[in-house]
Amino acid sequence: MTRRDSALAALVALIWGLNFLVIDAGMDGVPPLLFLAVRFVVVLVPAVLLLPRPDVPWRTLVAVGTLMSLGQFGFLYVALAAGLPPGLAALVLQAQVVFTIVIAAVALRERPRPAQVVGVAVAVVGLVVVALGRGGAVPLVALLLCLLGALSWGAGNVVSRAAGVPGGLALTVWSALVVPLPALALSLLVDGPDAVVAGLAAFGWQAALATLYTAGLASLVGYGIFNTLLARNRAADVVPWILLVPVVAMTAAAVAGRVPTTGEAVGGAVMVLGALVSLRAPRGVRTPAGPTPCSDRPAGPARPARPRPVAR
Repeated sequence: MTRRDSALAALVALIWGLNFLVIDAGMDGVPPLLFLAVRFVVVLVPAVLLLPRPDVPWRTLVAVGTLMSLGQFGFLYVALAAGLPPGLAALVLQAQVVFTIVIAAVALRERPRPAQVVGVAVAVVGLVVVALGRGGAVPLVALLLCLLGALSWGAGNVVSRAAGVPGGLALTVWSALVVPLPALALSLLVDGPDAVVAGLAAFGWQAALATLYTAGLASLVGYGIFNTLLARNRAADVVPWILLVPVVAMTAAAVAGRVPTTGEAVGGAVMVLGALVSLRAPRGVRTPAGPTPCSDRPAGPARPARPRPVAR
């Protein structure tokens, strides 16, 4: 990678890392699923009118959107609202690497490489350390909700891989069609109409700016830059940069006064190490710059499913 591309990759990691704190701040007084619905409305309009629909069946687009957008972010937002610190959420969400490899092995019968097996084992150890070392203020249910978000993300990766779904910004935008109405309906069901009305009334400048950041910078700008980098560099050169996302999130959270416990920090570091080992390309094999986990690629059983980078 050139210095310019390395700087752009670092910028994406910065945008996505800060995104966790922005989401947490934006939900102040706003129900999480309502905030999610508003975010994806902004992702949709007007981008859905400008980008062509990915050349995939609607059922596949709905499945990917349900798992990777509604499921992943729905569980994440509720976990944050339930008390999971943003920095810890960024770390726990990296469990999607583990879930992607395991689900692909079961559903697609894709045999994981030895490095992936080792990486999964290391990441699981890290998750256990996080669970046991979490601070008393972190509810177990919030941690489990975030893990469900990672599971949904991993399942979406496998569905996308099995169907040969073209990735990129167009997929991000068009899969967002699945989110707003179901998220609003769930918010009405879980929080109640009164809470939704109160949340809309409380949707002030802080929530509006947070929505613009998460939709505009994190989803559209972040993925636009990321897929540009993948188009002209090897995935093996680009993806490790995205593992800086939880580092950025944890650092920003610490600066904001939300310092993780020793167990959370150590467990998170071990989990990220496991993810990095899992993403490592086999020795002597060059990862092409074209087909990647987030760009256009043909379907086929030859390649094992590769986990996608951190949440956008």
